[in-house]
Amino acid sequence: MKMHHTIIGVLALCALLTGCVGTGPNTQQGAVTGGALGVLAGAIIGNNSRSHDALGGAVIGGLAGAVAGGTLGNAADQRNGTIYTSEEAATSNVVVAAPPPPPPVQTEVIIEQPAPDMIWISGCWVYGPRGYFWTPGHWERPPPYHRHYVGPHWQRRSGGYVYIRGYWR
Repeated sequence: MKMHHTIIGVLALCALLTGCVGTGPNTQQGAVTGGALGVLAGAIIGNNSRSHDALGGAVIGGLAGAVAGGTLGNAADQRNGTIYTSEEAATSNVVVAAPPPPPPVQTEVIIEQPAPDMIWISGCWVYGPRGYFWTPGHWERPPPYHRHYVGPHWQRRSGGYVYIRGYWR
């Protein structure tokens, strides 16, 4: 029973921490999935070790799995672009007194539209934890009931500027 509570506790901690990072759904899903797999693997490895410490193995495995899964999920969010369907969901927790200027716009070639229902999302500089990084333009199928893409931007709010990631409306 103690092992069952530990697994639930580690997964709850992983879910709580990933909800606070201000990143996309792949990051959050990756952290929770990685944490769950890490708990199982850690418990098995810990139980089979000399000390037979399944509980300690589960905790360490869960935390390591959550970090690894979150990292892989975040890479997917950055690579694919995260689909936000409201300004509220796209609003980051980055608030600054004045937004840092982005680097110069890159030139890009718009490739042929792969399907009639796809919309071109222009490449842009996206603001992340280490500053701006370039995201190339790509064709994307809008989510259901959404047809207009709003690119990432800074918005003045009380207390400074907040960074809004790109989203569909």
